[in-house]
Amino acid sequence: MSLRELLARTTARLADAGVASPRADAELLVAHVLGVPRGRLLLADPPADETELDALVARRAAREPLQHLLGTAVLGPVEVAVGPGVFVPRPETEILLEWALGQPAGVVVDLCTGTGALALALAHERPGAVVHAVEADPGALAWTRRNLEGSTVVLHEADVTAPGVLADLYGTVDLVVCNPPYVPEGLAVPPEVDADPHGAVFAGRDGLAVIRPVAALADRLLRPGGALGIEHDDSHPAAVREVLTEAGFAEVTTLLDLTGRPRVATARRA
Repeated sequence: MSLRELLARTTARLADAGVASPRADAELLVAHVLGVPRGRLLLADPPADETELDALVARRAAREPLQHLLGTAVLGPVEVAVGPGVFVPRPETEILLEWALGQPAGVVVDLCTGTGALALALAHERPGAVVHAVEADPGALAWTRRNLEGSTVVLHEADVTAPGVLADLYGTVDLVVCNPPYVPEGLAVPPEVDADPHGAVFAGRDGLAVIRPVAALADRLLRPGGALGIEHDDSHPAAVREVLTEAGFAEVTTLLDLTGRPRVATARRA
């Protein structure tokens, strides 16, 4: 079987299983098995033995997250290790990253860092900045430490909803970013999202149980004029703007993702 035929067959299997991006996933899985970059896939020969590929495709067809099968996820300029126990970075966070890179910042705090991908990407693109990352979940922290090892990012094992967290940084931070749990409890999600830790996805009946204390913490951390960016569910942009306004923030704005959905709230400390 030629490589093109193998890709077509793999794409069809994934499409039949309801995978949202069957062609892209097929290419990434075949490239992973062959050990070549996706961009050079069509220059490669098909695998001599399809056993490994068949096993991976069967797992993906069962809706196991692609990133778990590859062992990595990409956010902007960085690639991080991922697997069960930590939230997998999604393309939506690229919007938050792009906005954050447009803000002048010497001191940055990434709340609910998970894999550490957002903090790593900011540190990579802003090598002169001091970047702090905060995570509390023990399962996630194993991945955070692995990904941040050797980087300049300062890791804090702390609960962003706890009183007094990061008190030594109050009033000194230029930029706070956060991709918190934000899905309303009980809302149906795709199987791939359901594979993430429950506490990294769901946040109370309205999805704002973490965003509220994060807004209050960001207000304490930021210097006057400092900026805040929070990713949120596309069902409650107005509610998040209200939370930020009530917390005393100014210039509260919603950013859209590439599909036109409202996914990130930004604001500035008055």
